[in-house]
Amino acid sequence: MAVKVYKPTSPGRRNMTGHSFDEVTKSKPQDGLTKTLRRKGGRNSAGRITVRHRGGGHKRRYRSIDFKRDKIGIPAKVVAIEYDPNRTARIALLHYVDGEKRYILAPIGLKVGDLIKSDKEAEIKPGNCMPITRMPLGTLIHNIELKPGRGGQIVRAAGTAARLIAKEGEYAQIRMPSGEIRLVRLECVATVGEVGNPDHKNIKLGKAGRKRHLGIRPTVRGSAMSPRDHPHGGGEGRQGVGMPGPKTPWGKPARGVRTRRNKTSSKYIIRRRGKKRRG
Repeated sequence: MAVKVYKPTSPGRRNMTGHSFDEVTKSKPQDGLTKTLRRKGGRNSAGRITVRHRGGGHKRRYRSIDFKRDKIGIPAKVVAIEYDPNRTARIALLHYVDGEKRYILAPIGLKVGDLIKSDKEAEIKPGNCMPITRMPLGTLIHNIELKPGRGGQIVRAAGTAARLIAKEGEYAQIRMPSGEIRLVRLECVATVGEVGNPDHKNIKLGKAGRKRHLGIRPTVRGSAMSPRDHPHGGGEGRQGVGMPGPKTPWGKPARGVRTRRNKTSSKYIIRRRGKKRRG
């Protein structure tokens, strides 16, 4: 997995980089494992924009990913590593011995021809899935359940991994990629290894059009708007924000204010994430 650097044949190409796709072995998705993905442009069922800066982009088909890994004790062979336009990670096509085919997130080190399994007695190797209680301390894991049977919900982005650091009572302590330490029930399942495609963070889009291909529309500065559209707007020439602190378009403080609302899961967070150390 290397980063491809383009020749500077135009201003847009000068600082552009892309994926080499060396690890991808199959170009077309598996029949029966995709479905139509309807784009909504950030709008809810009433037609109102609830997520800004969304819209357009290249048409995609959704790849159905097996986040639950609920085929217990049935081995599967890795047939292909594929590109998925809906996520930053690569996906692996599995052929189970009973004939079923499924997609999973492809961890680092998983290759075509490998045999993996979801089982309590599975070996500790990338791609195998098992309850957290069966894993030794220090194991790197991803695709972690928060409630037993619901399927993996966290640590699914390219290059990410959590670390199992302790077990106490009915819960395990897991250090998240952000540095947060949280409690997860021991019977929840997770997949061993680090999510693949770690070079995703090193990609430079290079031009505005490439951002539009991803379905992301422009973000306009508040100071470039009128006063009716943003608290920072208005004035002759370039001005400061003209208020005690930066504001959102709706007049709420934009920096230094906690926005977390999920109080039900706060009791499971032992240490909140902090600023990343440099150097």
